[in-house]
Amino acid sequence: MTYLVTAASGHLGRLVVESLLTTGVESAEIVAGARNPERIQDLAARGIRTIELDYDRPGTVAAALEGIDRILLISGSAPGARVAGHLNVIEAATAAGVERIVYTSAPQATTFDWALGADHRATEEAITASGLPAVIVRNNWYTENYAGDLERAAESGVIASSVGDARIASASRVDYAAGAAVALVEDGHVGNVYEFAGDVAWTFDDLAAAASVVLGREVTYQRLTSEQLAAGLEAAGADSGTVGFVVGLDQAIAGGVLSGTDGTLARLIGRPTTPLIDGLRALRA
Repeated sequence: MTYLVTAASGHLGRLVVESLLTTGVESAEIVAGARNPERIQDLAARGIRTIELDYDRPGTVAAALEGIDRILLISGSAPGARVAGHLNVIEAATAAGVERIVYTSAPQATTFDWALGADHRATEEAITASGLPAVIVRNNWYTENYAGDLERAAESGVIASSVGDARIASASRVDYAAGAAVALVEDGHVGNVYEFAGDVAWTFDDLAAAASVVLGREVTYQRLTSEQLAAGLEAAGADSGTVGFVVGLDQAIAGGVLSGTDGTLARLIGRPTTPLIDGLRALRA
């Protein structure tokens, strides 16, 4: 069996490679693809085959998929400009006859109307249309997404957001990586769409309380309106497109897009997901 991990130079891709190795997959069975293979030479030194794989250059995608049995397609990082690259991978995987594709999607990609979901909905639909045996893993928020909030809170004692009392079922990247590895390696997952999330859905008051413990100082949650958030972003120099996107994200979160948690991720990885406070502590390590 040969497993291809795309975007292997990124944080999630690297952790998936590590998870595969801990599940007993041999290094010789793993292929790590990256736009710039020089960034994953440390993986090559461990016996993992590395290869150039640029979603936007179909020739590199086709070459990377030669001899591959199963592929993890980690979504591109540029909202609004990644679907074409995803389609290149799906087309090449179909032509290569891979036996399984696992795709990292977004929460409620096909059931909640939010800006971040559009690219993922299109990609999921393309995978379905291709007929490829697939597993969709819809990753909730990474706790690491709050690194910036934690750093600002260390200085100001405040975490500000316009999500109101919404709940967020975040988990740490290492948890999602372990889930992706399970979906890639284990039998019985093809055809499933998993809403991966942390075990606990927390509020921003909970986030502020956890930050207080981690930072050793009082941190409070400042509730903003959408208009206040937009004004702050504009004052910081953000362009109108960025302002609209960020405000829209908070509105979607306030609407509950990240609140769902059913224990699926913990069940698949065989352990509880990383608690919020532990995830925040890791950011300060």
